Amino acid sequence: MTAAPDTAPLPLPHPLRTRSFRLLFTGRALSLLGDAAIPAALALAVLEATGSTSALALVLGCAMVPKLLLLPLGGVVGDRFDARTVALTTDLVRCVTQLVVGVQLLGGAPSLAVLAVAEALGGAAGAFAMPTSSPLVKGTVPAGSLHRANAAMSVAQSAGRLGGPALAGTLVLTVGPGWAFVLDAATFAVSALLLTAVRVERVAVPRRSLRADLMEGWREVRSRDWYWSSLIGHSAWNGAAAVLMTLGPAVAVQRLGGGTTWVVLLQVGAVGFLLGALLADRVSPRRPVLVANLGLATYALPLVLLAVAAPAPVTIAAYGLAQAGLGFLSPVWSTAVQREVPAHALARVTSYDWLLSLAAMPLGYVLAPLAASAWGPGVPLVAAAVAVGGCCLATVLVPGVRRLA
Repeated sequence: MTAAPDTAPLPLPHPLRTRSFRLLFTGRALSLLGDAAIPAALALAVLEATGSTSALALVLGCAMVPKLLLLPLGGVVGDRFDARTVALTTDLVRCVTQLVVGVQLLGGAPSLAVLAVAEALGGAAGAFAMPTSSPLVKGTVPAGSLHRANAAMSVAQSAGRLGGPALAGTLVLTVGPGWAFVLDAATFAVSALLLTAVRVERVAVPRRSLRADLMEGWREVRSRDWYWSSLIGHSAWNGAAAVLMTLGPAVAVQRLGGGTTWVVLLQVGAVGFLLGALLADRVSPRRPVLVANLGLATYALPLVLLAVAAPAPVTIAAYGLAQAGLGFLSPVWSTAVQREVPAHALARVTSYDWLLSLAAMPLGYVLAPLAASAWGPGVPLVAAAVAVGGCCLATVLVPGVRRLA
């Protein structure tokens, strides 16, 4: 009897060799870079125009509140309709809203009402765009390439984090903040144009009532203990991040050597995120959610070090490590969700993920300064460290987290 020859399966090509994913990646990378330039430009523009932090809070709130309220509906729409069409439409809406803000700022006498309405419409569009991210990736690459595709998306996100603030600073200092919004509008226009050529695998979804669709998405979340328990950890992370971003700058200025320390900390964090995403592209852990959650727990380190005013180099290094944990988690988590959640419910499940994660941030922004005024910054920083470390480490006790391989 003749033995059959040894045949090893050929490795799949990198997802960027797939035309549809390459177009999707290019459009997302450009819009992420444009978006990363907006926070600094918006803050400087509103403060320069009004001189009021309350006005800035109003504009930021107008962008955040519609996003939070509409995210579950965005998940339903992302599952019911073609994810590519939804993403293309929201790109065009955000192109228009950012262009309106840019024109207002370039005119020299911006209306606060117009800025607030434009940001509210952009935030609402974001609520429909965000749940489409997972279905778009899953629908454009083979199942075996999901992990590397998500890692590539995380690398694009980290590149935006690195380049966006520098781009914003250059535009603000040379031609004015309005051009940052014009540039962001252009990136959304290019992204929409590229999406017209993307081919996404369609998934048949039975038509039900809106309430039934929402409830089915929530059942998909509740039925997976590894998912909902991890979401608690992710929500704690976002709340802790808001505490650090609120109190960290003052601690750095007053006790760690000045504003330069804070700027360096943020840049090292962006580099750490990039390195974590690159590591995720090369490593596929046997227990992906468990390893990723343990990495996320490292965010407790910079919080504690800031609370005790540890030496600046130690605090900066800890923040870089923590952001590397986040960079590693992002593609690992996305891949696990795309593989385990049925395609017909993926946008809804993703929308609940975003909702619980983003909802914790306003809570951190509000409570951190109140607690710091009452007991000093150390108390809320340590409390945030205990929350994020405890919630992420506690997922080790969940059977589904340990079993998911």
